[in-house]
Amino acid sequence: MDIENTSELRLLIECARGGSLTAASKVMGITPAAASAMLKKLEARLGVRLVERSTRALRLTAAGERLRDYAQRALELLEEGVALVSDGGEAGDGGAKSRGAAALRGRIRISASSDLTRRVVLPLLDEFIDRHPGVELHLNVGDLLQDVVRDEVDLALRYGELADSRLVARRLYDGRRLLVASPDYLKRHGHPTHPDELTQHECIRFKIGDRLERDWRFWRQDALQAAPVEIAVSGRRSADDGGIAHQWALEGRGLTYKSELDVRGSLASGALVNVLPDWVGKPMPLHALMPSHRFLPQRVKSLVDHLADRLGRQPRRG
Repeated sequence: MDIENTSELRLLIECARGGSLTAASKVMGITPAAASAMLKKLEARLGVRLVERSTRALRLTAAGERLRDYAQRALELLEEGVALVSDGGEAGDGGAKSRGAAALRGRIRISASSDLTRRVVLPLLDEFIDRHPGVELHLNVGDLLQDVVRDEVDLALRYGELADSRLVARRLYDGRRLLVASPDYLKRHGHPTHPDELTQHECIRFKIGDRLERDWRFWRQDALQAAPVEIAVSGRRSADDGGIAHQWALEGRGLTYKSELDVRGSLASGALVNVLPDWVGKPMPLHALMPSHRFLPQRVKSLVDHLADRLGRQPRRG
């Protein structure tokens, strides 16, 4: 399929978006009859049905959805390439890179955890959008780990060490978990000075997937290579959303074990306290994850560079 037929791919995308040939034809600036003929021609050439038609609506078949996803990415890349060439000038032009960078275009689909997004990443995304008005962000927020390849995510921000060979990972921030609580909680229940004392406290735990955390590990700041102290913790509150655990801690409802990047703002304001300043929790590096089998658009590369630069300036606590 050559570039002359991109209108057929655009039609398929608009059919999925609008749910009918009439809606798609209006966007394309053609008649419904012309749109129908174009779609039938595409199906005939591919030898597969792309849409299911009814008297009221139109929906894509499994094959149509698959082609739509690839067509969307292909057209976004084409649009970005044309914009970069048009705005950047000839190769070798000293100003081409800077002018082309301002012409980034297309959609970026991002997945990130809730607390990280709201307390750290959101203003960084806003900075990027303000700098690149041609970029569109689709943000999926939640602590449920998405399948980056299957769910067609361009970029996922995730904590922890990663072993999925289908992904390319770039480390954005090195941090650890910290034990935190509100001053009010510590005033009412006492301030632990050693991890062993956590068995006497209300601990707000996380549920990751189907597994509820039952043990927290700690290392002394001056002995990070030594074996950790592992403590079995319990409490009446647990959540699969880091933002909820954070909020409960702010309300004085218990101790929680959070990435220091997520809680740095609350620590700086005094709303939360680093309960065991001589100890740190398990390593919690933040990675940018991208599917290894896809071509990586410049807009995604630029966003990852932006996040790495801005997060690299964040002060580390512990």
